[in-house]
Formats: sequence, C-alpha cells, structure tokens
Amino acid sequence: MLADSDSRWKWGALTARRLIPESEPQGFLLRGRATPSARQLAETGAATDDAPAETTLVDFVHRFGRPADTTGAADPGTVVVLACVGHTIQAALHGLARAARPGAPRPVVVTGYVGVVYEKLAQGLMTRHGADLVLANSPRDTELFREVYRGAGADDTAVVGCPLPFLGGTPYDAGAVERGERPHRVVFAVQPSVPETRAERLYLLRRAAEHARRRPEREVLIKLRSRPGEHTTHIEALPYQRLLPRPADRPANLHLRYGPMAEVLDGTDLLVTVSSTAALEALSRSIPTAVLTDLGIREPLGNHWFLGSGCLTSWDRIDADDLPVPDPGWLVSRGVRPADPDDPTEGWGDARARLTDLLDRARAGDLAPCAPYYTVRTAPGHLPGLLARHGLDPEGAPLPGRAAPAGGPLVRVVRGPARGAARGVYRLAAQRVAPMIRRWGQL
Repeated sequence: MLADSDSRWKWGALTARRLIPESEPQGFLLRGRATPSARQLAETGAATDDAPAETTLVDFVHRFGRPADTTGAADPGTVVVLACVGHTIQAALHGLARAARPGAPRPVVVTGYVGVVYEKLAQGLMTRHGADLVLANSPRDTELFREVYRGAGADDTAVVGCPLPFLGGTPYDAGAVERGERPHRVVFAVQPSVPETRAERLYLLRRAAEHARRRPEREVLIKLRSRPGEHTTHIEALPYQRLLPRPADRPANLHLRYGPMAEVLDGTDLLVTVSSTAALEALSRSIPTAVLTDLGIREPLGNHWFLGSGCLTSWDRIDADDLPVPDPGWLVSRGVRPADPDDPTEGWGDARARLTDLLDRARAGDLAPCAPYYTVRTAPGHLPGLLARHGLDPEGAPLPGRAAPAGGPLVRVVRGPARGAARGVYRLAAQRVAPMIRRWGQL
C-alpha cells in the first residue's frame, strides 16, 4: 500500500484489510510535502505491524512492477493499493504498465477516494483510470464514476461499489449521559483547509466557545487533525490551535482533543462540522450530526454534498437543541448505511469477488498491463508534465538520473541522513515559511 498523507494512509490500510480480511498490509509512504509523522500515523488508528518505509514513486514501481530488463518481479499474488492524490496514481499506473511484461504475472492495482467526492470529479477520476479496481464509496458514486468513464469513451468495468472502510464502530448509546457514565459531549471536527479565512475560522471557534458557556454541564471538544508543524493532505496556513484564546480566557468546559476519530466518537453525543468525512463516521453509528450552514452552503466548503441529508443546520439551532434528523434514503444512497443490513460482507462482497477473479487472472498471466485512458495520444499536452513530476518520461520509464538505486549499504548510510536533512528543510519551507509569505501577501 502506497500513501501520501495521513488520511490516505488510513483509507489505504483499512481498505486493504477489508478487501483481504485477516491480512496485514505492507505500508509505504510517498516522500513529499505531506508525508505524515509517526504520531499522525498512530492517530489514524490504522497503523501496520511494521514501520512504513518512505519511498519515491520510481522506487515503488521498481519494487512492485516487473521491470522489462530484469528477471525480478513482484509476487503474482500481490495487491497494490494506491492511496494517493490523482496525479500520483496516474504516474504509478504508467510506471507499472511499462514494467509489466505481456503474458507474465503482475500485481493487481486498486485505488479509490479517501472520502466524499465533492469537487473535480472528472479530473480526479480520469487520473485513476487504468487501475484494475476503482472503488466507489456509495451507490450514487458508483453510477457517477461509470457515467464519467463512459462519457469519455473509457472502459468503466473497473468501477465497483463498497462503503468507506472506516465506517461503523460502536453504535451510539443515547442513555450513557442519563446513566451518569459521562458528560454530554459536543465535538467540533475541524478541517485543515475548510474554511480558509482567518475571520471564518475565528467565527467557528467563537460559536463553539459560546455554546460551551451556554451549556456549562456539557463538554465541548475541538477535535484537531494535526499539531503545528505537521502536515496533512491540505496545507493548513491557520491552525486552529494558534487562533484559540489563552486557556485562561476559554470556558472551562472547552477542550482541545487529538487522537483517533473512532475513539473520540465513542463518547460523542453531537458531531458538528463544516463538511468533514467525520460526519459520515458519526452518521454510520447513529450519532446526531450537524453540518453547519453558518458560512453558507458553498462548493468550496464542501457542505453542498450534504444537500438532502437532513443534517444541514446552524449554531443557532444547535444552541436551541433543535438537532437535525438524517434522511434514511440519503444515508443508503451515500453508502453511510447498508442497503441490506443483513449482508454479512457489510457491502464488500462485490469488491472481494472482483479482486479474487483479478488475482486468479494475474497469477495465470492472463491480466493485461494497466491501460490508463491518458496516453501520449489522448493527452499529449498534459500527460508528459504529469509524469515528469514523479520522475517518469512519457512512456512511464524513469527519467535520466531518477532510476531506482542499487541500494547497497554505503548508499543507504550516506543517502539516508542526507534525505532526512533535505526533508527537514523542505517541510520547514512548506509548513512555516510559505504560509507566512501568504499571510504577508494578504496584508
């Protein structure tokens, strides 16, 4: 499994375990701006037995493809889960396609989306085309994905529906507060890039604090994604931790909270968010869930995806205990609740059956190389630049100077510390200097 951020690691690792129950995936982290820290990986709740290794895309393809000029190859029973941003997936598909030898075994390639798909639908899907399985997270997404591929004249047979792998968990216990087992808990799940402006973020924090003051018997948690200096899928120029007033100026029942979302939801009575995927996790457990309209219903916020859910509401209504009630039909269509509650596969039956067939064909050498829609003929002005970002030429071969190293002991000893130092400098510039420059530009 190859991931490029903490949220995609969570999706990739859990997807691998759902597709092949009782398996333990081998994880690799793509070296880059959003490479997660060990703390972030642990907080996903999807850590693997072995510590993941950082890699480049060229090195990953060299390891799991079948190089045309060598006798080495990946295990023909290998399943490669690509849990990355779209352009990285497209580059990986081209690299793996070039490495494959017709008629020889090759790994089966699986990809999909970490959460809801509320923007850049066609752009993201076309960069995923060519994988053996493209997982869609709901019946609605399954039809949308196939429609996009058919509309482009591309093969749509790789699309298969299954729920997000982190849904479910301990069902909501509405009586825990009445039994005195814990205080009533309201959790505001923040997002790294939504909303973007300082004023809007300060507004959300102020309303959470006001709710805590109105209801001192409740515990109000600000659920944070990362600590300052860490990176997520999206750049967070204005971390909520730095916008909060000093502890002495906050309500005593307002607290910051890190940790796996699943653990936080175990004791949550109301999940509040702008558009976080945490809303789907909460809804899958029947936890009351509020998707805020205070900043409008706008595509850049992502809350338009929840139209028809019954969950759209405001802090004013939350303060008045006027809680939203989700629409059952919407929950099923978005993959939050199963269409058949008695299905023992929990909605993963079709994906597992398809994977089994693909693995049988791969072992027999009957699986053709990945065939992405984008080629130098269909996208000559787009594909070469996309592949070059990951060290590949237009045919999917490593660019000069980017071939996978031999990896001898001396190379590892020298290159390891050098790469570590370079990553430190890069992350400092990306996480600290760049946001500061952007803020100066807004003055």
